[in-house]
Amino acid sequence: QVQQVESGGGSVQAGGSLRLSCTAPRFTSASCGMYWYRQAAGKQREWVSSSTTNDSTTYADSVKGRFTISKDNPQNTLYLQMSRLKPEDTAMYYCAADPYVQGHCRVDLRYWGQGIQVTVSS
Repeated sequence: QVQQVESGGGSVQAGGSLRLSCTAPRFTSASCGMYWYRQAAGKQREWVSSSTTNDSTTYADSVKGRFTISKDNPQNTLYLQMSRLKPEDTAMYYCAADPYVQGHCRVDLRYWGQGIQVTVSS
């Protein structure tokens, strides 16, 4: 499995915006569920957002109305548009996906990107 590559992280002031990208060959076309997670220093990894094959999207309450998950299938890229960022959004952000294997969605084979840092200063 080729690991996806994340980009777009960095440092921003509170109230600012960033867009994270996650891409790999056949990343969106071969995945049945796609996700963003984050992990702040000293805390457990937490789910942020999901996108399914029918383009249904869901969000954690902490980011609802501020973050938007989207896909560009021809570019095999998953995005997370983050707006009105808060210091508590500071974390390492990870994209993840569940692959199709022989026509079945394999949640148990979920694979992860390497993570990218987002830092929001007050």
